[in-house]
Amino acid sequence: MIEVYTGAGKGKTTAAIGLAVRALGAGLRVYIMQFMKSLAYSEQKVLQGFAPQLALYTTGKPFFIAKEGMLTEEERAAWGEDVVVFPQGEPPADYLQLMQDGFAKAAKAARSGAWDVVILDELNVALFFELISREAVESLLNDLPPEREIILTGRNAPDWLIARADLVTEMREVCHYYAKGVTARKGIEN
Repeated sequence: MIEVYTGAGKGKTTAAIGLAVRALGAGLRVYIMQFMKSLAYSEQKVLQGFAPQLALYTTGKPFFIAKEGMLTEEERAAWGEDVVVFPQGEPPADYLQLMQDGFAKAAKAARSGAWDVVILDELNVALFFELISREAVESLLNDLPPEREIILTGRNAPDWLIARADLVTEMREVCHYYAKGVTARKGIEN
């Protein structure tokens, strides 16, 4: 099955991690590749403790990226040096290479017989920023053994992926405390 967790609301990665824990409890082996993330999140410490039944990898840099025009001047100023803005269709070459190398590693794992569940966290965002190609993802989905469960998370899942998926859950933000100035809290968002 192909599962997609998308939308602007909180909880996409959280849902995927919950599925990973459930799969581990059932004796399944889980592979997680987190795109556009570094080892900076609290849950990663716990997940690494499930090795060798769970493998966790990250591919990203300690900054965010944005396409030109995505951020207001105020947002860009607030992010400061923590964001790299690039022209449409021209992502930073080093970031692009990181994502493609990470995807190649994850695709190899997904095609192998070593893992029952494969989670490609934030892959939808990597697709949105044109860091991973549609063709590469479709090739992987076409090659998956029928018993493999694959979960793709992140905002902005493309329509072609939604149409291809067996399950799609859209997290919709109704309200969020960020609007009140509450930043990411350790153990809750981070």
